[in-house]
This record gives sequence, structure tokens and C-alpha cells, in this order.
Amino acid sequence: MESLISDNIPAEVNYQVVAQCAEEIENIENAPAVSMRPYLIKSGQKSLLTTISIYSLPGESAEHMRFLYMNPEAIRVWEEMGKAPRIIGAQVRPPHAALLTLGIPFSE
Repeated sequence: MESLISDNIPAEVNYQVVAQCAEEIENIENAPAVSMRPYLIKSGQKSLLTTISIYSLPGESAEHMRFLYMNPEAIRVWEEMGKAPRIIGAQVRPPHAALLTLGIPFSE
């Protein structure tokens, strides 16, 4: 099985790995696909939808119920929204099994 978090982090990473616990995902506002688009539209930042890239994978424990792979722009907006992402790693691209949740697909 492909590792969720790269062991060898290259000099240039494109995605931060954010872990969300069971308690966090109980609040629908902690799902970027639900809350980020309305936030960007309300705050006059709709154009960022063409630069944000967020992928997700389900986790396997209550502590790591969902993994989000967020590019730097997505992390910045998430924090601007008052979220406190628990960053547990970084990698060049999301795992192949991850699904695009919001924004543009990864490209090299």
C-alpha cells in the first residue's frame, strides 16, 4: 500500500498533510469542500478557486479520521478562516488514491 506520508521529503513540497480527528469531522464546517468555497465568494476571493488544490483520503483511526493534502494557498485560506490545521507531514503530490476535494488538480 502506498504511504500516506512521504518518509523522504524533497526540498520543494507542494502539499501539507493535515490530519483531522473524529471530533473535527463531526462539524461539517471542517470540510473544505463545504466551507471554503462560500468563504472565498463572501470574502471577494473567488479567483483563488483556480489556485487552491485540496485532496482527501479517509484515515484509519479516531485520531486520523481524514487526511487533507493542501497546497500552500489552501493552507493560508484555511488559517484565514480561523481553522487550525494539524500538519503532520508534507510531500510533493497527494497519494494516487486521494480524491480531489476542492480546486484544481495537481500538475507538475
